Amino acid sequence: MKTPLGKLERIPLRKAWAHEAGEFTPWLAQADNLTLLAESLGLSELELVGTEHPVGDFKVDILCTDDGGKVIIENQLEKTNHTHLGQILTYAAGVGARKVIWLAEAFRTEHVAALEFLNQHTTDELDFFAVEIELWRIGDSPMAPSFNVVVKPNDWAKTGQQNAKAAATTTPTKQRQLKFWTGWQAWLQAKGSTLRTQKPLPQHWTNIALGRSGIHLAATVNSRESRVGMEVYIDHDNSKSMFKQLQAHQVEIDAALGVKLEWMELPDGHACRILQVRAESPLESEDQWPAYYSWLEQAALRMSEVFRPLVKELT
Repeated sequence: MKTPLGKLERIPLRKAWAHEAGEFTPWLAQADNLTLLAESLGLSELELVGTEHPVGDFKVDILCTDDGGKVIIENQLEKTNHTHLGQILTYAAGVGARKVIWLAEAFRTEHVAALEFLNQHTTDELDFFAVEIELWRIGDSPMAPSFNVVVKPNDWAKTGQQNAKAAATTTPTKQRQLKFWTGWQAWLQAKGSTLRTQKPLPQHWTNIALGRSGIHLAATVNSRESRVGMEVYIDHDNSKSMFKQLQAHQVEIDAALGVKLEWMELPDGHACRILQVRAESPLESEDQWPAYYSWLEQAALRMSEVFRPLVKELT
């Protein structure tokens, strides 16, 4: 007996969203749909800041944040045009965006070329994405959205450029830090880990999203003290209060993690830290890096599991 198969049918976007600003933007701004978009782009997550966010005399459709900074999303329910290309550049400059996501029903060839050009020739700290949104259904089933990534940054090329730049302009310590984080990212990808980190940079930390703006995980290397660490870093307008709210659960958190964390309110500063460390981990011992990578991954996954629900409840 043959199994009956349905016919996959593509649906015009206007069948689901008659109005871009009034219907599509509010739909995309929902947390589940931003998560779907982030997964399609290979981003850790996108957290909504606001819709129709003012930028001078104009308004960007959606403003978000991720672990790298501000992200703007500009929508079109039709084929791309030059007007929107100018808008995304204006909005990126106006909010100091680190990522620009342009969604449309279809992209003109010249606009694909323009975004690829921008990814190749702008700063390493600014990324451009082109995403076609499609609607599909089988028979009378509900319509299902699909994000098709047309343009994304060439992270491999940018990482190569960063390595070359670091080799020429930074100290040996910075060069080793960049090599370490680049290696960890490659190690995670080869392992198929669910953990997503920011792009490697020549610095002693790399950030991992924790589900809320102003609070994130940070993997760290300390060459002077020969240790690696994983911490919750709180840099929010309400940092001290949030720290105290988390500290109220210190006993349960330490028990859940099976380690005793260092709770650092840092009263003379704005930020707060909640840290665990792996001692005796000199960065110079490159043959030991896989062991450091494994420890960092497990620490990040466990701390994310324990802290993420608590972070979402902070006031």
